[in-house]
Formats: sequence, structure tokens, C-alpha cells
Amino acid sequence: MKLNFTYSRILMVKKTKVRQNGEAPIYLRITIDGLRVEISTKKWVALDKWNATTQTVRGNTEDIRLTNTFLQTLLSKVDRIHFDLSLQDRIPTPDEIKNQLLGVEDKPEYKTICDAFDYHNLKMADMVKISKISPKTLMRYQITKNKVVAYMERKFKLSDMPLHELRLAFITEFEHHLLTVDRIQSNTAHKYIKNLKKIMNMAVGLDWIPSNPFNLFKCSYVSTDREILNQDELEVLRLKPISVQRLVEVRDVFVFCCYTGFAYSDVYQFQHDAVIVGLDKEYWLSTNRQKTGTRESVPLLPIPLQIIEKYKNDEYCIKSNKLLPVNSNQRYNSYLKELADICGIKKHLTTHIARHTFATTVTLANGVPIETVSSMLGHKSIRTTQVYAKVVEKKVSDDMKTLRDKLSLANTSPLSKIG
Repeated sequence: MKLNFTYSRILMVKKTKVRQNGEAPIYLRITIDGLRVEISTKKWVALDKWNATTQTVRGNTEDIRLTNTFLQTLLSKVDRIHFDLSLQDRIPTPDEIKNQLLGVEDKPEYKTICDAFDYHNLKMADMVKISKISPKTLMRYQITKNKVVAYMERKFKLSDMPLHELRLAFITEFEHHLLTVDRIQSNTAHKYIKNLKKIMNMAVGLDWIPSNPFNLFKCSYVSTDREILNQDELEVLRLKPISVQRLVEVRDVFVFCCYTGFAYSDVYQFQHDAVIVGLDKEYWLSTNRQKTGTRESVPLLPIPLQIIEKYKNDEYCIKSNKLLPVNSNQRYNSYLKELADICGIKKHLTTHIARHTFATTVTLANGVPIETVSSMLGHKSIRTTQVYAKVVEKKVSDDMKTLRDKLSLANTSPLSKIG
């Protein structure tokens, strides 16, 4: 495999270290792909005797000839070490060449891609401990690292790689791996790639590498339709008689999310102190979102208020100090499928659909301004909320198309031709 990288070595004098007698030390600088190291040759030269072009000392005395021979031999040794290391199908580092030149035990001083992930994830774990970020956010970066390692093992038969060896081709091939080997959707693949690019930018900031080799790779996201419940489906779900208590509780929590917009992870954490009295003297639900840490405050509509009241004296809620009887996520999604079957809802109910339903069916479709919806959802940018606005527009378009079809059929009926 042919490796493309830049390599140079140059002899130079350190004008900042001139002795009183006018002599300066001669240094050897080795540079590979922007990474450099400088080595003292232990030789000194008068500034006016140094020829920067030929990298030699001017003069013809025996001492000068010996010095020049020493310097040229040094350059030849560096070139030989560089050549030998290049035969190992990887890009050598200046520190490796320096260590071999000086006879120092070869201890890698470069950072690897796993070093970068571990550094980032340890810092993030500290943030999780003080509730600054969600454990799910940390988990996404841990999964990203696992996928990068799996890709390297498949592609290069390696479990780690030095950061300075990474090129743009690494990330383009990683994308191909995610799409064809892991068979995940393009949007999901690009979320992993976005995480990887962030890790590399961090490495640049820490001076582990001179630049991010992945900067030219642009992540693109395909707009997808968000699954939501329409008003009829929401009413069927809310009012359907159900005899199984665990499904009643799951239904109540799901409906609560549909009318408040909070994610499952937030509702799972809610205690009674999350309910506050707002400036309008009405009840509000307020918390920092687990996912983003953004403050999210929502006025409580009558339906979620009724659900809170229903479980005020619930034994489980009192014992666990929870606002609602929320199951673990895995069981919750499983019960939602069962609930959908009972209610005759053909859609695949998930915890996310409830939040999407609040943004569309409950608020935007009923004329709540998008700025208000964005604030209640805790979005940092209104652009995030505009995705839901497009869902509402599509629903309006579909409904109007149905109406047009009905009117068209009416106009072509026999009655339309009478007279």
C-alpha cells in the first residue's frame, strides 16, 4: 500500500541561542505531515560561517570538514531510518525517527484515535455525574467509538491507529462501512460521522494533530417524515377502555407525553417538584432536558393535569417519589406495541411519537406559533422545530388532496349533469 505524506529534514542554526562569541547551535528539524521535532547536533558555528542553502559550514579547515562530514552523515542516517519505517505500511512520526537516531527505546509519543475518544468520553462522563449532560449522549459517543474500532479491524486489521495517519479516505470508507456492512440509515450514519469529526476537532485543539483531515467531508441529512398520531388516533388511545392495569399506566404516560411534549427520559425522572405555579397562576411543568440540558417549561393542559391527579396517591409513585408510574424504556416500548394493537392503531408507537404528536397535532395544527412550540420543546434553534411544521403542512396538503378527489368525483357524477 502506497502511503502519501510529506517528509522533510533540514539543518538550521538557532539564532535565539547565540553565545557571546557569536556562535549558534546547529539543530536538525524533522517534519512529517505538519508534525515536527528538533534535535540538537551538539555542534556550534559562527553565524557568518553558516550556509543555509547548502546546510554546511563555510571554510576549509580540518575542523570544518569534520563538522560538515558529521552533519551529512547525520542527514543520511535520518533518511535511512525514515525509509525503513516507511516500509512498515504506516506513516512514521518525527519522534520515532528521533528515538531511533538517538538510540532511545521506541516509546510512541503520538496520540491515537482511541486515545482521543477515551479522553473525550472520560470528560463527558464527569459531566454526566453532575447532570450537565444525559447518559444517553455519552452512550452515543461510546457507540461511535465501537463502530470506528470495528471498521478499523475489518478494513486495516487494526484496533487503533495514530491520529497523524488518518486521511480523508478514512472517513469516506467509514461511511461506506456504516451503510453497507452495518446497514444503517444514511442519517444515522452521518450522526456517527459527525461525532467522529467532533473528536478530531478536539484533538486539533489539544495540539495532538495540526489539522482535521476530515474537514472536507460534509455530512448531509435526508429529510424524513416524522410519524405522528392524528387527533382521531389520539382520542381513541386516550378513551379506549382497557382492563389491564399495566397498559392503563403506559397509556396514561404516553398520552401525558403527547400533551406536554416531554421525552420519555424526562418524564421518567419527574418528581412532584417539577410541577410549578407560573406567572399566570396556572400549573406548569418545568425541567432541564436530559438530552440537551436546555430548560423546558410547558403549561399543563387539562388532560395531563387529570393524569397527574389520578396518580397523586398511587402507591408506586409515593414510594419511588415519582410523578407518574413510568416503566423502564425497554418494557415501555414493548407495552406500547401491545397498546397500539388493542386500539387498532397501525402505526409503530414509540416514545418519540408522543413528542412529535405534541409538536404537530396538539400545538402547531391548532395554531400555536412555531416560536412558542420551539420554546416549549426546549429547542436551541427554531430550525429544529421547523421539521414539525413541514409535517403539519404535509398533513394539510394530504387532506386537501383527499378533498379535491372527493369534489372531482362529485362533479363527474350523473347528478352534476342534470339541467
